[in-house]
Amino acid sequence: MQREFQPAVYLIASARNGTLYLGVTSNLPQRIAQHRAGVFEGFAKRHGCKMLVWFEIHATMDHAITREKQLKKWNRSWKMRMIEEANKNWRDLAEDLGFETLR
Repeated sequence: MQREFQPAVYLIASARNGTLYLGVTSNLPQRIAQHRAGVFEGFAKRHGCKMLVWFEIHATMDHAITREKQLKKWNRSWKMRMIEEANKNWRDLAEDLGFETLR
C-alpha cells in the first residue's frame, strides 16, 4: 500500500513514442486516476496522455519539484532514452499500481 504523501515525478504518454507529459505529485495513484478520468483541462487531456511510462519517487516534495524542473529542460530524445532504459517495452506502469489496462 502506498503512503498518501509520496512525492513523485512522472511521465505519461499518449502511446508508445507519442506525446509526453511530465508532472509532479504527492500522490501518484490519485494523480494517474485523475489523468485517466480527464479531471484536469490542459495539455495532458488534449493530447490523450494517460499511460504511465516512467516515474521516480522522492523523499520530499522539494526534491521532486527540483527534479521535475531539471527534466523539463531536457529535450525529447533524452526523455525517450530515460523511458526506454527503465521501461523498454513502454508498458503502462499504472497496471502495477492496480489500474486496469487501457483500451
